[in-house]
Parts: sequence; structure tokens; C-alpha cells
Amino acid sequence: MISLPLVYTILALIAYTTSFWYVVMHLMSKRPSNPWFIAIVSGLGLILHSSVLYNDMVMPYGINYDVFNLMSFTSGLMLLLSLLYSTYRPVSALNLIGIPVAALGLILGFCFSEPNQIIEQHSLGLDFHIILSLSAYAVLLMATIQAVLIWFQNRELKKKQKKRIWVNFLPSYQAMESLLFDMLFTGFSLLSVALLFGFFTIDNFFAQHLAHKTAFSIVSWFVYGSLLIGHYKFGWRGQKAIRFTIIGFFLLAVGFIGSKFVLEMILHR
Repeated sequence: MISLPLVYTILALIAYTTSFWYVVMHLMSKRPSNPWFIAIVSGLGLILHSSVLYNDMVMPYGINYDVFNLMSFTSGLMLLLSLLYSTYRPVSALNLIGIPVAALGLILGFCFSEPNQIIEQHSLGLDFHIILSLSAYAVLLMATIQAVLIWFQNRELKKKQKKRIWVNFLPSYQAMESLLFDMLFTGFSLLSVALLFGFFTIDNFFAQHLAHKTAFSIVSWFVYGSLLIGHYKFGWRGQKAIRFTIIGFFLLAVGFIGSKFVLEMILHR
């Protein structure tokens, strides 16, 4: 018997495929695409995606933070933000990255998540902290990818190459840079709220092996905050913005992924 989550997954993939090919065909024909059509069709896919994710992630005894569920959650959030940004900035082409990523995350979550694994029960506040932290990491990862794309674009513009792959494929440099700071502001806001929730919901940072992760997150928060203040007050942009963005995410990654690797692989905790 075909399960309802499987039906939702297939329908979501159909919606994602439709919107993806719509963007591709308009780019190939050099015709402007309708961002609202992309948002509505992909949004339908996201609604179905979230239904599948809810079924896999929300259990009667807690939230299942299985790695494949987290991939599905992160990929869906990245597409959602990509769609929102493309409704008011001319960056619909970036959905060519967001849509396949969301489709892949959905497939991985549906096929490989483990619903029967042991789940540690958390308070509602701690669950909010975890979800907000994951959301902040997802948005700031998007900002880091955006910074790398801008670096490629800027390199082609400065070298005045005849074959400008990134310049021709991506939206204008100005639109890309404006979108970068939109992402940074969103990610910084989510990280700020996540840290605030963490301070009120985590009882003992040292006993839970969270001191180093928190320290790296706070340093990263200062890096992103300094960049945003520098941008809006002193006009920081270009290479300086790219460097700050990459450094900030590197610190987050070291705190999150590095601490997880040490605890689980070396200390076996």
C-alpha cells in the first residue's frame, strides 16, 4: 500500500521539477521569468515537503534530530528564503541552486531518516534554541555560498575575460551584493535569538560540553555584527564583505561541526 508521505514526496518533486524547468527555459531563451509563478509552484512543493518532514521529525515523545531530517529541514529552509528574496530582488536564477538542493534534501530525508532511533526529550525552549540555531546556520551557509559566487563574479569583471560564465549566468553584481547583506541580516538576527534562547534554556554549558561551541558562536556573532555595522555605517562591501562572511561561517562551522566530531569520534560521547 502506498503511504501518504510517499505521495506527498512524489508530488513535491513534480512541483520542484516544474519550477526548475520553468527557470531553465526562460534563462535559455533570455526571457524574464515570473518570480511569483516560481514562488507559487515551488511553494506548493515546500508545503508538501514540510508535511513529509513533519511526519518524520515530530514524534509523540520529542523531535527526531536525525541527520537526514536536518538535511531535509535545512534544504527546504534555503529554498524558502531563496524564493522570498527573489520576489523583491532580480535573483530568480539563484533558484536553480535552491530547487535541486531542496529536492535532494527531501529525498534523503524521506529515504534514510530513522524514525525509531532513541530521542532525547528536550524542553520546548531548548527545541526552539536548536531549530533557531539550525535556521541561522542554514541562512549563513547561504550567505557564504553567495559570497563565493560574488568573488567569482568580481574576479571575471576585474580580469575582463571574454567568456564570463558567472557574470552572464548570475544576476547583476549589485543585486548579488544586496542579496548577500539581506542574507547576513536574516542569519545574524536568527543567530542572535538562538543565542538568547540558549542562555535561558541551557542550565550547564560545561556539563553539556557546549562551552567551546558557544564561544565560537559568540565570536562569529561579533564578526557578523561588525560587518553589518561597517556596511550600514561606513559602506563596507566587496572583498571586505566576502572575507568577513567566510570567516564568520568558518567560526560557526568549527564550533558546531568540530565539537560534534571531537565529542562523538574522539571522546565517544
